[in-house]
Amino acid sequence: MRYLHLIILLIVLLMSAGCTSQDETEKKEVLISAAASLSDVLAELTDVFEQEHPDVVLSLNYGASGKLAQQISKGAPVDVFLSADQTWMDRLAEQDLLAADTRMNFAHNNLALASSKQKSFSVSSLQELPNLDVKQIALGNPESVPAGKYAEQALKESGVWDAVKGKLVHTSDARQTLTYIESENTEIGFIYTSDLKRSKLTKEVLPIDEALHNPITYPAAVIASSETKQTAKAFLSFLQTDKARSILDKYGFGDER
Repeated sequence: MRYLHLIILLIVLLMSAGCTSQDETEKKEVLISAAASLSDVLAELTDVFEQEHPDVVLSLNYGASGKLAQQISKGAPVDVFLSADQTWMDRLAEQDLLAADTRMNFAHNNLALASSKQKSFSVSSLQELPNLDVKQIALGNPESVPAGKYAEQALKESGVWDAVKGKLVHTSDARQTLTYIESENTEIGFIYTSDLKRSKLTKEVLPIDEALHNPITYPAAVIASSETKQTAKAFLSFLQTDKARSILDKYGFGDER
C-alpha cells in the first residue's frame, strides 16, 4: 500500500512538471533588437507589457542601430527593430525587410555635450569647442551610431568639424559614450539628453541646437520574416498608448515629432 502511494505521488509530480513545462512553452517569444540608448526605458516598458500580456515574453538585444540593422540584413532572427534614427530603418525598407504598414515613430530625443560631474567646462556654442582645453571628445562612431552621426552633423554645421576631429574618440554605441564620460576616460562627449537623465555621474555642458542636425526620432517596425507578427504588432501598438508615452517621457524621451 505504501508503494502504491509513492507511485501515485510520483505520477502527480510528473504530471505537474509536464503541465508547468507546457505552460512555459506556450508563451510567445518576441525578439526585439533595440538601440542601446533605449535600454533603461525598455526594461520598464517590457515589464508593463508582459504584465498586460502574460502569454508573451519579450527578449531584448541592444546595440548600435547600424550594427543591429546589418544583423537583420544578414538574416538574424528578429521580430521588432527599434532604431535611434530613420536612416537604418530606411535601409531595411529598401531591402523589403519590414512587414508592410508596421513602421511608426514612437519617441524623440535631444543631443547634449556633457562631462562628468567632477569636471568644470563652460561653452556657449559649438564654435567655442576648438578652444576648449580638452584632449579627447567621445562620440559614437557616425558610421553605425546615430548619436555620433547627429553630433557629426552638428559639428559640421557649426564649422568646427575639421578643427576637432583629431580629438574625437569613437565609441561602439550610445551607452559606451556615456560610460566613457562617467569614468572620465574622455573629458567630454556627445550624448542624448535621456542619458543625462539616467546618469548621476554626468552633467550638461551645452545643449545642442536641434537646428544643427536631423530630428532625433525613433522609428519601430516589425521585421518581414517574423513568425509572431500579430504579437509584435501588439507591442508596437502598446508603444503608442498613453501608459507607454508616460514611461518614455519619464526617461527623457518625448513624443515622436
